[in-house]
Amino acid sequence: MWSARGGHDNVRNRGMRPVDMQVTACLTSPGVSDLFRALDDETRRLILDGLAENDEQTLFEICSRLATNHGVGMTRQAISQHLAVLESAGLVLIERRGRYTFHTFNREPLAEITRRWPIVKKGIR
Repeated sequence: MWSARGGHDNVRNRGMRPVDMQVTACLTSPGVSDLFRALDDETRRLILDGLAENDEQTLFEICSRLATNHGVGMTRQAISQHLAVLESAGLVLIERRGRYTFHTFNREPLAEITRRWPIVKKGIR
């Protein structure tokens, strides 16, 4: 519920540190949930690994790499659906050149997460 002061008055937020409230707000934003949903699948992670090694791959190249390197025997349609999920999360950019569509790994959404949540280990900063 929104309070009269113009802020969000949520019982769960009481007693939370400001950093915790920022993390909670970030986790519940639509873009971040799409990002984590995209990364939740092993096949999509393998696709990103392949694109990280060699950008600008066609669907045929992605399917071939998955089959030969990882033994993933999926149809081109199934791989296309995985690519669509990655594209909607902003992790894959597509560029059409003539008859071909090239897929490129976009690291920016992952970089945004690390900017929001810097990795801090106990005793190390």
